[in-house]
Amino acid sequence: MYKKGSVLVLSILMIFGLVMSGCAGKGSESKVKVGEVTRSVFYAPQYVAIEKGFFKEEGLDVELQTTFGGDKTMTALLSGGIDIALVGSETSIYVYQQGAEDPVINFAQLTQTDGTFLMARDQEKEFNWDMLKGSVFLGQRKGGMPQMAGEFTLRSKGIDPQQDLDLIQNIDFANIASAFASGTGEYVQLFEPQASIFEREGKGKVVASFGVESGHLPYTVFMAKQSYMGKNKDTVQKFTNALYKAQQWVGSHTAEEIADAILPYFKDTDRDIIISSVKRYQDQGTYAADPILDDGEWNNLLNVMDQAGELKERIAPDTIVDNSFADAATQKK
Repeated sequence: MYKKGSVLVLSILMIFGLVMSGCAGKGSESKVKVGEVTRSVFYAPQYVAIEKGFFKEEGLDVELQTTFGGDKTMTALLSGGIDIALVGSETSIYVYQQGAEDPVINFAQLTQTDGTFLMARDQEKEFNWDMLKGSVFLGQRKGGMPQMAGEFTLRSKGIDPQQDLDLIQNIDFANIASAFASGTGEYVQLFEPQASIFEREGKGKVVASFGVESGHLPYTVFMAKQSYMGKNKDTVQKFTNALYKAQQWVGSHTAEEIADAILPYFKDTDRDIIISSVKRYQDQGTYAADPILDDGEWNNLLNVMDQAGELKERIAPDTIVDNSFADAATQKK
């Protein structure tokens, strides 16, 4: 009886140990709350990092939410509603310009060009930039990267956005596409996959790419408050490692393979539209090959913001950019 009792106790302890070790394994994952400024094929490497398990491999449990707009995303970050934001670098500059005691630091770049395309309602005429003069242009939010990069491009084509266009900017980001679909504007700036969807539906034609025309920019970047990064260096490093794995995966796979990986995030969109969108971004080099934000891109961003009248002073990149995590991720064997 003693031996049987001992075996029973030992068995119970072993089972308990296995259960606890399983719980410990789950508990060992660090939870990270991420807010993306919008849901877009533009952010394909982020979804790949989740779907291919690259965050899990690094011991991270990423909770993704869409925060719809740069201002709302930054509010969520500053208030602690999210740990990491995926948003345009200009938002970190705005926070810095306001004299924040706990500045927001850019640590991993996701996209390196503007992600919008110029869509014309009239699909018959052969496009040239002068056709925009005098037209009704459905733009983006003042001070946001899509609008600033768009204006930067227009000026380079000899067009004054404020004088030469009937510029509409009072429509919320989430409603711009539906406004164009309902008849507002002769031209509009749209992200993918909306641009491809409208082309298929015959609502317009993509005639130019603001990503190609405005050059390389730290357009969409993962960032966090300085205080969070100071307390969670290991988590930030693991996050950046996972992102780099995803960037390498995207760089070595076809548009079809990438589309299949990210389809769960676009359940209401046809696969061929996702493929078309991914290919469009691939062809113009939108997806950054690594998470490093270089000085040339940063200075181009400052030029874009300066032209838009949104920059109080030029800010050296190392003031609110920390490439140490990206450098470590790319050097990891």
